[in-house]
Amino acid sequence: MKKTLKSKFGKHLAMSAGAAAMFAAMLAPVPAAAQQKFVSIGTGGVTGVYYAAGGAICRLVNKDRAEHGIRCSVESTGGSVFNVNTIKAGELDLGVVQSDVGYNAYNGEGQFKDAGKFEKLRSVFSLHPEPFTVVTRKEANIKSFDDLKGKRFNVGNPGSGTRASMEQLLTAQGRDMSFFSLASELRPDEHGSALCDGKIDGFFYGVGHPSANIQDPTTSCGAQLVSLTGPVIDKLVDTYPYYAKVTIPAGLYPNNPQETESYGVLATFVTSADVPEETIYTVVKAVFENFDDFKKLHPAFGILEKEDMVKNGLSAPLHPGAEKYFKEKGLL
Repeated sequence: MKKTLKSKFGKHLAMSAGAAAMFAAMLAPVPAAAQQKFVSIGTGGVTGVYYAAGGAICRLVNKDRAEHGIRCSVESTGGSVFNVNTIKAGELDLGVVQSDVGYNAYNGEGQFKDAGKFEKLRSVFSLHPEPFTVVTRKEANIKSFDDLKGKRFNVGNPGSGTRASMEQLLTAQGRDMSFFSLASELRPDEHGSALCDGKIDGFFYGVGHPSANIQDPTTSCGAQLVSLTGPVIDKLVDTYPYYAKVTIPAGLYPNNPQETESYGVLATFVTSADVPEETIYTVVKAVFENFDDFKKLHPAFGILEKEDMVKNGLSAPLHPGAEKYFKEKGLL
């Protein structure tokens, strides 16, 4: 905090040269480390992983605020698109953003086509993956995506990121919704019970793991995770920088002792080029030098590796503050 000086001088007190020098010294700028700076992180709903991620980052930044003078606060927001727009407006310093949303914002595509390119958007690091996850009824005996032909499959509710990605995958495969006997449009909070009740044979869902919406059907009715692999997936990941391949760990869910290979978007941590280099450097340092502590703050962070976080799914150029830290530590 900035120090203020309150002085009272007697009517007849003449200031000596020494006193004048002392007075001037007290008015001199306080060292930067002692001045309080504030940074705000936009996240998502309070029950989601984005909010947990922002809270974890702030916790580590604030741990050493006596040294660097930065106080971090986390804000619950409407999510990725809101965070991008609010960072652009200068009302947030940093935010958690889905990698495809960040790509569209930087390039002025998709939902940002009318607003145009946000060329000051900068990447800080990537966070947890949000892989596209195929979950099927145990009795359906589905071993690959091809086995879903003629099945009753939940493709995601209209307007969702999951639905858009499902349509993109089918198009890349040269297919459409007629590949399924039924393409249902249930919300994530509905698809698990529909699967266990035998109303659908499987569902497609983009989500960070572990997820309650997958935990429930794997526990209740032995639902199975199915890998998404092959040349089409390889091409999608190679073509779109916001995608990355992901492995869902073996045994993460009941009745699924196998590793499950897939691909998906990543939650990414972004900022603006207008935020000072020193600020971003300090935030990155706080996370990466307390990395084991960070990974323990939410189950979704348990599989994170530093080397992946500096390259995977980053849809905008690295902020100079992040780049400086990563180069110092040999991560770039």
